[in-house]
Amino acid sequence: MLHALSLGLVLALLWWLMSGYFIPFVLSLGVASVIATVLISRRMDVIDHEGQPLHLSWKIGFYWAWLLKEIFKSAVDVSKVILKRKMPIHPAMVPIKATQRTEMGHVIYANSITLTPGTITVTLENGDMMIHALTREAAEGLLTGDMDRRVTAIEGVGALDRLLAAKAASKGDAP
Repeated sequence: MLHALSLGLVLALLWWLMSGYFIPFVLSLGVASVIATVLISRRMDVIDHEGQPLHLSWKIGFYWAWLLKEIFKSAVDVSKVILKRKMPIHPAMVPIKATQRTEMGHVIYANSITLTPGTITVTLENGDMMIHALTREAAEGLLTGDMDRRVTAIEGVGALDRLLAAKAASKGDAP
């Protein structure tokens, strides 16, 4: 129920921001469309812990700010490399083991690597990643583990995680 309410609030806010209308009839159509979307989503059973990661909500904002800074720094570094006459690239495939415990943590980490210019996540299986790095510096930056530690920190086990694990255990599901 909490995930459905969260989805409804996000959809309503997004609809309101994108429409910009305050006419009662148009607002009522927006409310109706949000309610219909949430009901259909519940019926399809697509509202879950991964689709609405409420446990990441407050921590992820700080991570996004840090990631935007890293994306900008990497974009400047890659621009410098490609603008040099000799193009000092040294491509490398770097194996990385993610320390996150969940699939969502692995995906956040892999996508963060891919979003950063100069690096691409080529494969991801059970936390083992193969990363293509354009330069030695990009490869060395990955090996420091800073991004990995930050993603693991936002993934942390919160009260909602413990509640969902207890609920799954009571139903007999393996977490």
